Amino acid sequence: MASTGLGLGFIVTREQRIYGDKLLLAGLVLVTLPWIVAFFVAVLVHVYDVCAVRKELASRTWMLLWTGSGGFDPDLDPTRISFSTSRDPPLSRLSWNPRNPTSTRCSRSNVSIRPDEGVRSGRLMEAIEELERSSSAPSEVLCEGRLSAREIQLVLVHLSGEGRDSWCALEVFEWLRREDRVDGETMELMASIACRWIGRVMAEEGHDVEEVVVLVKEMECAGLEPPGFDLVEKAISMYWEGGRREEAVRFVEGVMRRRRGGGGGGGVGGGGGVEGGKGGPIGYLAWKMMVEGDYNGAVKLVIKFKDLGFEPEVYAYLIALTALVKELGEFSKALRKLKGMTKDGLVAELDEHNQDLIEQYQSDLLNDGLRLSTWAIQHGNSSISGLVHERLLTMYACANRGIEAENQLWQMKLSGRQPNRELYDIVLAICASQKEIGSIKRLLAGMEATSAEGRGKTFSWLLRGYIKGGYFLDASETLIKMLDMGLLPEYLDRAAVLQGLRKNIIESGDIEPYLNLCKRLCDMDLIGPCIVYLYFNAYKIWIMKMV
Repeated sequence: MASTGLGLGFIVTREQRIYGDKLLLAGLVLVTLPWIVAFFVAVLVHVYDVCAVRKELASRTWMLLWTGSGGFDPDLDPTRISFSTSRDPPLSRLSWNPRNPTSTRCSRSNVSIRPDEGVRSGRLMEAIEELERSSSAPSEVLCEGRLSAREIQLVLVHLSGEGRDSWCALEVFEWLRREDRVDGETMELMASIACRWIGRVMAEEGHDVEEVVVLVKEMECAGLEPPGFDLVEKAISMYWEGGRREEAVRFVEGVMRRRRGGGGGGGVGGGGGVEGGKGGPIGYLAWKMMVEGDYNGAVKLVIKFKDLGFEPEVYAYLIALTALVKELGEFSKALRKLKGMTKDGLVAELDEHNQDLIEQYQSDLLNDGLRLSTWAIQHGNSSISGLVHERLLTMYACANRGIEAENQLWQMKLSGRQPNRELYDIVLAICASQKEIGSIKRLLAGMEATSAEGRGKTFSWLLRGYIKGGYFLDASETLIKMLDMGLLPEYLDRAAVLQGLRKNIIESGDIEPYLNLCKRLCDMDLIGPCIVYLYFNAYKIWIMKMV
């Protein structure tokens, strides 16, 4: 009975404790619930008040633009004016994107005009009316701080709207430039307005490209030159991305014609050289072609403008040389693929006429490269000379011209641009495939000063060059020399040399090079013991030798 009483007493105590905890929790909820409700009510009231105030301010400000203008154009919402910060080599671009403020091209700077206490509706509308009536010059309307910087931005947006006088907005901006009242935000805003203006002119039915050329020139004369932005290149991009390639070329012709008539660097398209980071209109259009894979078109474009008497920028020559290297690379890939298909019997071998056409096409490309390089060196400095020789080296390497590639390698070094070791190795392999003994000796000179890893890579390139050219005796000597130097050739290279020497035995009957290489590889534990069988027709006997 005692144990039962103790157990029963323990159970009663636990139930009482749980009941007390529930009472305490209920009391806390009853005490804090009014405070929680009051907090959420206060937050909702505050949010409602803020939204109401913002709505009122926005309505009042946009009414300024709507009043007297016949309506409000949603495309001109300044909060949707955006600028691209992506780099569109060689320059960064600004873009007008009125409908999609969250575009992936809007990543850094958003010019937004929001109403604030500095917007005064009366003075703002009076100034807009005076400017639209052309009753007063901008200097008279905007002088003596009549409008704030934010109000002037609203004026620019209003004047640039559809159906209004955008030239008046440009006149206002020009006056602001003369008065040194253009800050970075106003400059970017005007650049976006200019892009949209140019787009409207391009969209007109049957518009003349010369109209766009004149418009861009007037904008540049007004001082519309934001840092890192070029109106000429923007216009080229708009033509090109709209699929109007011929109009883009005619636009560049018009720009270059006006620049030549204006005395060179000033005016439309007066970009500097490649050192200044500005490519100019010809170089930019050639770059657009190259990016889309029209390599030969980019080369012909630069040559065409040069033949027409224009003076392309040095950057344009470099772009054309780069495109030419890419064209030769693609041409070489196509030839290798064709040879492989011919070897497999998938296509017939090329006749003499087609062989001549292939050689002529490659020769024409090389001649174009020489012309472009000559013009680039004539108009560039020493740093440009090094870049030109580097591209010529790559061009001759793609064309499998060993001696010419070696010459450009030394020219590149003399111009002050030090080639990397990989370029030496590539030229060495090409010369080895053609067994240019003199070039090989010159390229190997001074190799002892390099590291063991560098020597291994160089001899591997030399070995593969001999293998590609079919010079297996020289390849065998190179392989043995690598072993003497403590260098380990790769397995595939060793197997290729042995296979080539076996073919030489069939053709010449000379077995010594093959036996010597097998013995050396066996001594180095690179191959196992092998048995060589040799059949003599004169004696009709087989001779077997263990190596």
